[in-house]
Amino acid sequence: MVAIVDYDAGNIKSVEKALQYIGEHPVITRDMKEIKKADHVIVPGVGAFEDAMEKMNRYELTNVLQDVAASGTPIMGICLGLQLFFERSDESEHDVKGLSLLPGEIVRFPEKEGYKIPHMGWNSLKINPNSKLLKGIPEDVYVYFVHSYYLKAKHIEDVAATTDYIVPVHAAVEHDNIFATQFHPEKSGDVGLEILKNFVSI
Repeated sequence: MVAIVDYDAGNIKSVEKALQYIGEHPVITRDMKEIKKADHVIVPGVGAFEDAMEKMNRYELTNVLQDVAASGTPIMGICLGLQLFFERSDESEHDVKGLSLLPGEIVRFPEKEGYKIPHMGWNSLKINPNSKLLKGIPEDVYVYFVHSYYLKAKHIEDVAATTDYIVPVHAAVEHDNIFATQFHPEKSGDVGLEILKNFVSI
């Protein structure tokens, strides 16, 4: 069973529909027992880092997700979910701690003439050939992004894919059982569905 973590963030239903399309029967939940007994856990989301972490803490999900990650259960963050997996974000005015599942930080795109922020649209990926999440996905494939902040992972070996928008962007990461994408697989057509299939088969 795939648990989609419900912390009042946007885009949860789109992830549910994509998983149903590939034959899964996901459960949207914030129940601790449901999440801990799941075979796979997905943390989607669209929204602001500080607000999201406030809800994570209010719903007592922070320790649950840290426990899931420590247990070896495959866990995946999408968009805001990826950002929450890291230690801190420039978006947070009060230096709120993220879930700290992986070392790194979320920083705002610098202004550059000719480029809009948020970064919104299709960009191509450079893929780490050792990636399990992106296994079988062709190089330079296009996926869909919507974000104003981007990941700087501390360890380059955790980076599964990169893209370029104003600056080099760590677009996907994986470390043991922890996976995350800044882009939206559920909005990236057949390629995105293949990525979700890869995740649920891990």
